[in-house]
Amino acid sequence: MKCKNCHTQLKETYNYCNSCGGKVIRKRLTLKHLFEHLSETFFNYDNKLLRTIISLFTKPEAVICNYVDGVRKRYINPISFLGLSLTLAGLSVFLIKKFYLEYFDLKAWMMSLEIFSNEYSQRALESYSTSDSMEYSSFIFSAIIPVFGIISRIVFYNKKYNLTEHIVIYIYTMSLYSIISILIGQAILIIAPTYYISFIFLSYPVILIYHCYVLKRIFKLSFSELLLKTFLFLVIFLLSYIIIGVISFVVGLLLGSYDINSFKPKT
Repeated sequence: MKCKNCHTQLKETYNYCNSCGGKVIRKRLTLKHLFEHLSETFFNYDNKLLRTIISLFTKPEAVICNYVDGVRKRYINPISFLGLSLTLAGLSVFLIKKFYLEYFDLKAWMMSLEIFSNEYSQRALESYSTSDSMEYSSFIFSAIIPVFGIISRIVFYNKKYNLTEHIVIYIYTMSLYSIISILIGQAILIIAPTYYISFIFLSYPVILIYHCYVLKRIFKLSFSELLLKTFLFLVIFLLSYIIIGVISFVVGLLLGSYDINSFKPKT
């Protein structure tokens, strides 16, 4: 008998391959076996996915530091974890656009705020499209992870992690945030959809606190070090956000996405 995954010769009594670790499958695939595999993969307490999610809450350093140090069998790898979060995000966008778009009107919500009540802000928001922003949400989410990694590498310049290892941290943490927020968000949309936008904005300080918790455990920071590093991170992120915003606005003007005349004061 040979392993169907790596073709290593096996004894008939083996249930797992001693070369690649793959399970020996003797029965043909049936609907029952398909659901059993689904249950083992996603709902069994001892599976990698559930173990990874639980450990990222209880002992995130075990997941992230072990992966960086080369221990990569116990938990799901960061790319697969990111892939799952992006898949769920795509499904969530589809459901929102199909059934709940009226509750995701960020444009109307922002225009109702006092901070955006001035004439220039109102004009700028006129060009904002909720639907378009959702189309690019996964791209923006994926793009912000390396940005966080670069900022983190600058802030923690005196630590042992290189840039790639810092990016791994945020692949894990942001993917967890995405998965949990999507699941809770969909529940809110079913039960009380009018609170969905409030939930989105309330989740931002929660994810900030969670990242402080993760980084404190990974880098063994004191409370004062944590406050200093958090402040530096936020300052660099804010500056990066402003620079990216200015560049995006200039590119939009050059491509014709914005009309400079719409920002001129009315006479």
